[in-house]
Amino acid sequence: MSVDKKMIKDDLYEAVNGDWIKNAKIPDDKPATGGFNDLVDKIDKQMMDDFDAYAEGKQKSDDARFNEMIKLYKIVKKFDFRKKVGPKALKRVLSSVEELKSYDDYQAQWRNWIMYGLPSPVTFDIDADMKNATVYALFASSPSLILPDKSYYTPEKKQEHDQLLKLWTDMVTTLMDKLGYDKDEAAQIIQHAKDFDALLAPNVKSAEEAADYSKMYNPQTVAELTSATDQLDLASVIKRLVGTTPEKVIVTEPDYFKALDSILKDHFDLFKDWATVNIVRNYASYLDDEMREINGRFGRALSGSKKPVSQRKFAYYLARDVFSQVAGDYYGKKYFGPTAKADVHQMVERMVAVYKKRLAKNDWLSKATREKAILKLDKLGIQVGYPDKLPAVYDQLKVDEGESLIANLNQISYVKNREMFGRWNKPVDRMRWEMSAATVNAYYHPFKNIIVFPAAILQAPFYSLKQTSSQNYGGIGAVIAHEISHAFDNNGALFDEYGNLNNWWTAEDSAHFKQLAQKMIKEFDGLPFAGQKVNGKLTVSENIADGGGLSCALEAAKEEEDFSASEFFINWATIWRMKATKQYDQLLLSIDVHAPQKLRANVQAENLADFYTAFDIQPGDKMYKAPEDRVNIW
Repeated sequence: MSVDKKMIKDDLYEAVNGDWIKNAKIPDDKPATGGFNDLVDKIDKQMMDDFDAYAEGKQKSDDARFNEMIKLYKIVKKFDFRKKVGPKALKRVLSSVEELKSYDDYQAQWRNWIMYGLPSPVTFDIDADMKNATVYALFASSPSLILPDKSYYTPEKKQEHDQLLKLWTDMVTTLMDKLGYDKDEAAQIIQHAKDFDALLAPNVKSAEEAADYSKMYNPQTVAELTSATDQLDLASVIKRLVGTTPEKVIVTEPDYFKALDSILKDHFDLFKDWATVNIVRNYASYLDDEMREINGRFGRALSGSKKPVSQRKFAYYLARDVFSQVAGDYYGKKYFGPTAKADVHQMVERMVAVYKKRLAKNDWLSKATREKAILKLDKLGIQVGYPDKLPAVYDQLKVDEGESLIANLNQISYVKNREMFGRWNKPVDRMRWEMSAATVNAYYHPFKNIIVFPAAILQAPFYSLKQTSSQNYGGIGAVIAHEISHAFDNNGALFDEYGNLNNWWTAEDSAHFKQLAQKMIKEFDGLPFAGQKVNGKLTVSENIADGGGLSCALEAAKEEEDFSASEFFINWATIWRMKATKQYDQLLLSIDVHAPQKLRANVQAENLADFYTAFDIQPGDKMYKAPEDRVNIW
């Protein structure tokens, strides 16, 4: 790719991606296109073709789990059949809400509702205990809001709040009309749902607040949690979910539970109608295609997508998501394979070694903290390509082609939730994946101290045998080191080598790190983008990981004989290219812990001295940042 290096002095991202951005077309069914998105499109096409071949009997699999997934795919594709049958299956679920007369009635059903994934005023989850990461614990948090984030309910966003709530109201009104609800009755149900949502909003965490892991760990006894409200018996439902009374529940949003009684008290009618609307929204897309189109209107307005995905893609996405690890296993083995898996695993180990070397030479950490950081890297779990084995729950998922799509999805939810709650108090399976191998992404899990690189991201422009080593380091190398850096960002740094929430820093080191993190917050905070501004606090952990990842990958690249700084930085900018609708850009600014792609590419490059020498960046150039303003943490 030829890039005008003079233009890089003004704007690295635009110089590298400008022509592409001019010519790129955002697909009608997506809010964006670009590096990550293009790979997703390619994988979707490969996998849909494969799914069709199996569904039509042209291919056969001897993997029973894979065959169940294809059965589900075939059921989802029967749009005409579902149109003929009508909303019977959804009406059956709705009748269980209509029969409720009080919280006591709901209490009797509550455990089953949770198991089937139906609305609940408390969200329960199982994950590694943050202070004893070898054992699974029970977590409790709030339900989701109608709008994407609590910040939309603040006076500053009143105009957006009102506009979006009107769009949502119009959509739900149309859905309920199609389901045969009386107009006045529907209007009251919808108003009640919005009233209940308004009671939730002030008491839940915003995306910025939720991004701070140190505030997640608030263990309570079941008795303490139960005292939050006498409208519902939390102790009873917890006992029914995990089979006994746990010693503790990890409450991630204590303010929500303090407010729970006032949210529920004298508001049963609001709660009931909130549940009704949630059920309509959860299931409407599984009826006919018209209902699917209507049910997606609010989401498309939020993201700026013009059209719903095709029927074929909808069927594929649903089957793939329900059987995510099965789909990932198939993709990883067919399109990635053991050779590439071993090659990338070595690359990850190489990056860990570079990181260790850098930590050993670090000049602002004390010896004690440095040694603990190196120990954390020694214990880091590495997962590449696809998992060695799939969770046993996939052997239990059965699809009945004689049943409705909704009945099948309910049954699958029940089996999955039974398995999840059954993990409570059992040893954590550290190597269990939480992302399909067919996902274009990567992650670090602080409670397990593991990094995961699914097969789907391990291709060009991130990684290819046809790219130079400098290009690969500027792509997948920086992504790998980014995930390693998460072990030492403002959240990851709180967890020790076993994934326990445990302060292993000296007080001086911790204070110094907080100052550096504050510099990173300041570097991004308020930067203009898409007519709005970046929230430096919301994005700080990802920005710390980007900075550490890029500088570490650069050091590794420089050890190669064919090192080229320009190739390294040009591919770094290439992987972040994205063209999105303005609505989507603005939505991400409110809820995404990552900074906008363009700023990720440019700001982090500006922090590194090699960028300046590679492109002869001088004071007065737009990409120039004075040395004292550059932020380097790792």
